Amino acid sequence: MNILVVDDEKEIADLVELYLCNENYHVYKFYNSLEALECIQTEKLDLAILDVMMPEMDGFSLCKEIRKSYHYPVIMLTAKVEDFDKITGLTIGADDYVTKPFNPLELIARVKAQLRRVTKYNELSGNTDQEVIDFSGLIINRKTHECTLNERPLSLTPIEFSILWILCENRGKVISSEELFEKVWQEKYLKSNNTVMVHIRHLREKMQEPQGKPKFIKTVWGVGYKIEV
Repeated sequence: MNILVVDDEKEIADLVELYLCNENYHVYKFYNSLEALECIQTEKLDLAILDVMMPEMDGFSLCKEIRKSYHYPVIMLTAKVEDFDKITGLTIGADDYVTKPFNPLELIARVKAQLRRVTKYNELSGNTDQEVIDFSGLIINRKTHECTLNERPLSLTPIEFSILWILCENRGKVISSEELFEKVWQEKYLKSNNTVMVHIRHLREKMQEPQGKPKFIKTVWGVGYKIEV
């Protein structure tokens, strides 16, 4: 599998490359975002690891560029611990974040988790009888990873797509944040985790849901979320 690594701290980029190569991944390594852009546009990538704080173009901007055309997982590396930076990364389409300084083995574990989730998603897509859900102007196709609302295409990240599919598949049923997180991320849910909430908010924005009165994704306070139209 091909993994993009972009970090202006050469020691960190080299270290990440070393650990990834030890796991038999093929690494495209760059020390700045501008050089990485050409690679993004010409190479088939399976995952990207982006540093947030970089000159000329920061990791958030690079992530936005990736999300214009591609849906593979993106992991952000950040030296900041503020929730704002983490939420910003998730909101623009990142799938996970790791705070510096980090244990390289933890990063590798997160890489494997993201790739495993995508692989499992693709396997399910090929084995399920229900590949398309269509109701109230929302059409979501799990085989082609395409989604439209009132004939308007929605550009969704893999995680956003997975959340929406689960809610649509269980239309009328309340799904808890814990259940959503553990199904999508394949990790144990922590009560302080607001990751699901951030992705739900971003989904609503892309669906142009009325603020405070969403038509599709509804919050059941203290329980979870449901789609009921």
